[in-house]
Amino acid sequence: MSEIKIASRYAKALLELSVEKNALEAVISDFKTFLSIAEQNREVGLTLGSPIVNYDKKFNILKALLGKSANAITISFLDLVTRKKRSNVLIATAKELLRQYNDYKGIQVAEITTTLPLTDDLRKQIIEMVKEISGFDKVELVEKIDKDLIAGFVLKVNDKLWDDSISGKLRKTRMQFAQRYFVKLY
Repeated sequence: MSEIKIASRYAKALLELSVEKNALEAVISDFKTFLSIAEQNREVGLTLGSPIVNYDKKFNILKALLGKSANAITISFLDLVTRKKRSNVLIATAKELLRQYNDYKGIQVAEITTTLPLTDDLRKQIIEMVKEISGFDKVELVEKIDKDLIAGFVLKVNDKLWDDSISGKLRKTRMQFAQRYFVKLY
């Protein structure tokens, strides 16, 4: 079975259990922390995927990363997954859990990349635009700064990308010129 299917099933089960036990927000907070640490430290992912590192070490690393304030459901889930030698799918499961949580709560995550920080008015306009595009009432806007963008913005909502930047327009123009065929007249 593929890693995506496994992660999706684990995330669905964990989401349902967390809702049933009224611990959804705590579990989501734990997995946001875990995902943040895993994205910053490549070694965490390598360790979890390594067949050489045994269950005890992996589980102790996970407990140390999340600290003593982690929810009991989170700890039990991590224990079960690592004991069953499926720790290599934990990062994918965390990502899928956050995606399913956003669907469950009706939250649309959008990513905007600009050259300068957004003003409050512009942020409100973009949030309204994302609400209109997605049909969701709640929007979580992830803002990124990229100095190479020149001007404009790049907005990503789900799998759609709006590139309204000068560098994007230059790139498109360059590709159009590369596709032109010129004929010699003599």
